Amino acid sequence: MDNDKIDDFIRERERRNKIVLEHANLEMKRFFSLDSQIYRSGELSSKMKELMGLVASVVLRCDECIVFHVNNCYNEEVTEGEFVEALSIALIVGGSIVIPHLRKAFAYWDELIKQ
Repeated sequence: MDNDKIDDFIRERERRNKIVLEHANLEMKRFFSLDSQIYRSGELSSKMKELMGLVASVVLRCDECIVFHVNNCYNEEVTEGEFVEALSIALIVGGSIVIPHLRKAFAYWDELIKQ
């Protein structure tokens, strides 16, 4: 995913979130707010939380979430070693069915670090 695709992905995600929130009830709005708040640094750093989000996204096999969390991991300055270890956890938890999603995560990571 080149820089233009990354920017397009982020813009499209924001556009769709805006549409959801225009129609959302109070409970949905609260959930979206909680989702944003939970990734802020607290007892765990934002970096650690993004790695956890990435692992969950791979195990749950959500490609859009994987791209989102890989990008955030890159922005949080996750090291290659941390990235690989996190994805190792995803593989052991999710099993071989997550391999296609590992491929996507590593391909996207590779593009980001080669920019």
